Amino acid sequence: MSILSNSIVFITGASSGIGRSCAKKFAEAGSKLILVARRKERLESLAEEFKKQYKTLCYIDVLDVRDRHAVTKFVQKLPPEWQTIDILINNAGLSRGLDKLYQGQFEDWEEMIDTNIKGLLYVSRTVIPGMVERKKGTIINIGSIAGHDVYPNGNVYCATKHAVDALTKGMRMDLVDTPVRVCTIDPGLVETEFSEVRFHGDKERAKKTYQNMTPLTPDDISDAVFYAATRPPHVQIAELIIMPTAQASTTLVHRTQ
Repeated sequence: MSILSNSIVFITGASSGIGRSCAKKFAEAGSKLILVARRKERLESLAEEFKKQYKTLCYIDVLDVRDRHAVTKFVQKLPPEWQTIDILINNAGLSRGLDKLYQGQFEDWEEMIDTNIKGLLYVSRTVIPGMVERKKGTIINIGSIAGHDVYPNGNVYCATKHAVDALTKGMRMDLVDTPVRVCTIDPGLVETEFSEVRFHGDKERAKKTYQNMTPLTPDDISDAVFYAATRPPHVQIAELIIMPTAQASTTLVHRTQ
């Protein structure tokens, strides 16, 4: 039996990419999953898949983490058997545009700030008090190497991921006198829908991000998330930076052609 059997794992942005891969990893381990995202049909498909494969209990709902009142209402109205959240994975996040700051779109900026920073804050603020009260919990924030190193035209996205890094450190300081752990997993290039979202659905442009190199996969990141979640209670994986072998920094990527 897995050490996470029957643990309740809450994953935001669970319908695709890293979030979906994390959901599968914890389903395999026998965890019970609270899965939220904005695409209900994908969540329903995931829940059905996990139920068939792993007999996983899933609680799914559509939730936009940018909506503070919706987040609060969602967590407060969880059925009693779902309220004792053991692991929170703050995965919901996105990038929009790749423009010079003075040419950026206000709507892109607001979507990134509202999702990557405020969404993480709203969910964390609502979930963490229960963890503190129960003296048990692990928070895993999905950051980025963009939270450590700014790259050209990445301005606002990089700023949001720097904020995630700062908030993670702040959470860890504020929870140091509790048994609650705070971790951040910071990937480099991972092949997901990330670039397609960034370029507003331009698939050809998105493909070029990963051209002539081997990027990370969502499963590479979920492995790290699972590792952080399964350490002994006295071990806190504060920060893990994960990059493809062909990537040395946000801007230095070796491509074969």
